[in-house]
Amino acid sequence: MTISPNLKLETDKVILRPLQQDDISSFAGLVNEPSLWRYFTFLLNNSVELQRWVETAVKEREEGKRIPFTIIEKATGAVCGSTSFGSISYYDKRIEIGWSWLGKHHQGTGINFHAKFCMLSYAFDVLNWERVEIKTDNLNERAKQGLRKIGAIEEGVLRSH
Repeated sequence: MTISPNLKLETDKVILRPLQQDDISSFAGLVNEPSLWRYFTFLLNNSVELQRWVETAVKEREEGKRIPFTIIEKATGAVCGSTSFGSISYYDKRIEIGWSWLGKHHQGTGINFHAKFCMLSYAFDVLNWERVEIKTDNLNERAKQGLRKIGAIEEGVLRSH
């Protein structure tokens, strides 16, 4: 089973819909806090890097490398951040959840939990895949705590990855 690039996932709290170029304007109001990008590969509080990050996500979706989502809070319709499926291996039945971030205002509200829950449910219950990987910087305690909340088990540390 292949994953549709137009995949939409949801729980009672969030909608994950395909990321669009137009989301840049919504993201711009969320990305100004510099601390959000301490462990991220792009500094999305820089408008040029935000533009490049969105363009890369869209391009990688077109190439079948990644399925990027915009996270929306269902109750308010507010754009909260983004997350993606990537490193997709149909042969090994393995996928990675990553490239994730939430605006500061949306952190600690359960949105991340719901976003990860619907992605994990899709990977295991719909695709019937065997492994979901979630990577984070080893120094990012906030992200590691969030992963523990969803029941993730730390398996190791990748050095110089």
